[in-house]
Amino acid sequence: MTSPRLTLFAVILTFGTGAVDAASFVRLGGVFSSVMTGNLIVAGSAISSASLDTALHTVVALAGYVMGAALGTRVAGRPRPDEPVWPGRVTVTLAIELGVIACFAVGWELAGERPGIVAEHVLLALAALAMGMQSAAMRGLGGRAALSTTYLTGTLTGVVAALLTPREGARFDVRGMAILAALTAGAAGGAAFVSFVPALLPAIPLTTLTLVVVLAWFTGPRGAAAG
Repeated sequence: MTSPRLTLFAVILTFGTGAVDAASFVRLGGVFSSVMTGNLIVAGSAISSASLDTALHTVVALAGYVMGAALGTRVAGRPRPDEPVWPGRVTVTLAIELGVIACFAVGWELAGERPGIVAEHVLLALAALAMGMQSAAMRGLGGRAALSTTYLTGTLTGVVAALLTPREGARFDVRGMAILAALTAGAAGGAAFVSFVPALLPAIPLTTLTLVVVLAWFTGPRGAAAG
């Protein structure tokens, strides 16, 4: 798999991440489905203010994410330098995540615009489960690949470092900026869908995941390691 194609896959996945995170924050209790460090801060604030509901939401999100990361790690495994950048196991992990997002989509449609507390927690758990799996899938990339499509503080740091040392990191700088732009665009799109056409919100992550899984099925496992 060439580096541009790997970047394309990462950008597509990150766009879906932004949409899911925005939906979780706006509709599912004011917490994130992928940014667990942010949720820990929310949890600390909720504890200090005795907000049991918010604290419970953060616990649900964290539990879902941990379960997703554990399952994704079992499927995707650890990266090995002697295998393609995009091993078949990564595609399988994302395919399973697609199934989780499909369950999320069904639940989202059944819950309607004002989900009850139980439905809200179930949907949040499914979203976080999917994001945990995606995070683990990206950690399973082989060769010399190193990127994330969920938690992106490190990506932002890399972009800043690359801007200050362009000779060392120009390629990563382009990839990092594209991924950050995709997250912002996905979040904007997700928030807009929730506000104006909430029933269509699941179409964003369903489309992005399906696109990457289908493309990777034919191109990922057979590619050479990216430079």
